[in-house]
Amino acid sequence: MRKNKVIIVGGGMVGAAMAIKLAKQGCDVSVIEQRPIDAKDVLQSDSVDIRVSAINRFSEKLLDELGAMPLLRASRLAPYQQLEAFEQSGNHLLFDCKDINTSHLGHLIENKLIQASLWQQFEQFNIRVLTIESPISAIEQTEENITLIYDDKRYSADLVIAADGGQSQLRSKADIGVTGWQYQQQCMGILIKLDAPQQVKTWQQFKPSGPVAFLPMQAPYANLIWYDDGTKLRDLKKLNNKELKQQVTENFAPLGGEFEVVDRAVFPLARQHANKYSVGRLVLVGDSAHTINPLAGQGVNLGFQDVAALANILAAADDIGTAKHLKQYEKTRRKANLLMMSMMDACYFGFSNQVTPLQWARNRFLKMANNTGPIKNRVLKYAISGTLD
Repeated sequence: MRKNKVIIVGGGMVGAAMAIKLAKQGCDVSVIEQRPIDAKDVLQSDSVDIRVSAINRFSEKLLDELGAMPLLRASRLAPYQQLEAFEQSGNHLLFDCKDINTSHLGHLIENKLIQASLWQQFEQFNIRVLTIESPISAIEQTEENITLIYDDKRYSADLVIAADGGQSQLRSKADIGVTGWQYQQQCMGILIKLDAPQQVKTWQQFKPSGPVAFLPMQAPYANLIWYDDGTKLRDLKKLNNKELKQQVTENFAPLGGEFEVVDRAVFPLARQHANKYSVGRLVLVGDSAHTINPLAGQGVNLGFQDVAALANILAAADDIGTAKHLKQYEKTRRKANLLMMSMMDACYFGFSNQVTPLQWARNRFLKMANNTGPIKNRVLKYAISGTLD
C-alpha cells in the first residue's frame, strides 16, 4: 500500500507535533524549515528561553503520546496548581487544581525545549528535514498532488500543511486572506531569576495601563509579562537591568522574593483568523490559521488541538489531501478557535477599560464568579482540556 506523502512547512512546536503525529499514522513526512535546530544541544543547554508557553492538560497528553513529555520532565518545566486573576481593587478570581481533583492545571515550559523535545523524535519516525532559506516561489496543484517551488527546486506531496506562523508565506502565496487587527498595546516579556521556593501559582493583575502577569518557570527562573503602550515598552527595554528591576518593583504585585533581571523582549500583539483553513491540498494549522491574544497562554494549545483534530480526521483516509477531509477539519476547529479568541478579547478589553459602569460590572463579576463553584470549575476544565465534555 502506498504511503501518503506529506510536506509540513514550519518546524516549530505545532509543525513538529504535526509531523510526528502523521508519521506515527504511517505517512511519509518531510519538514521544510529555514532554521533547523540541533535538538540534543538545545535540551542539554543551560541557556533559558524568554519565550514560555502555558501547556494545558490536553497538550500535555499529546506531548506524552508523541514522546516529548518524558524529555521535558527530565529537562526544565514547572507544573502550576493555581491560576489567579485580580484587580488593584482586591477583587479576584482563583482557579485551583484541587477544585477539580487533579494534581496540576498545566506546565510552564520554554518554547525552545518543547520544539527540541519533538525534534528529538524525528529520526525514530524517519522524518526528513529540508533546510530551505529562500521564500517560496509558487504553489502548483492538480487533482492528484501539490507541488511547492523554491527557486529551481520542486517538492511534491499528497498534502502540504502550512505551520509557518502568523506571517505564513504559504497562506499568502495561496491567496488565503485573513481578518483581524493589531492591538493598540504590545507585550514585554522579562526573564528573571527569583530567590524563592518553587512557585505553583501563576497570576494576572489587571491595571488601567494593561495587564501584568507572573509565570513561574522551574526555580530559580520566572517570566513576567507586561502589557502597555508600545512606545513605553520600547523605552523600558532600553533600561539596564537594575533600572528595569526598579520599574518591575513599582508596577508588579510582590513576587515572593528578591530577584534580578536576566533578559527582556518586546512583542507586537495581533489577532487574525484565516478566511478559510484550506485550498486544494494545502491546509493551515496553528498560527498560520489563527493568532490569539496571548493573555492566558492559549495560543500553542489551540495549535496542538488543530494537530490532534486534523490527524484524527486523516487517520482513516485513503487520500489525505482531498477537500472532503480538509473541510471537515475546518468545520471541527474553526468554531472552537473563534470561541477562545473571542473569550480572550472579552477579558482583554473588558478588564483594560476604565469606564466606570464597566469597572463596577467586572468587579461584580469577579466576586460572583469566584463563589460559583460548579460554573467556575466547568470553565477551568474547558481551559485545561480544550473541551466542555
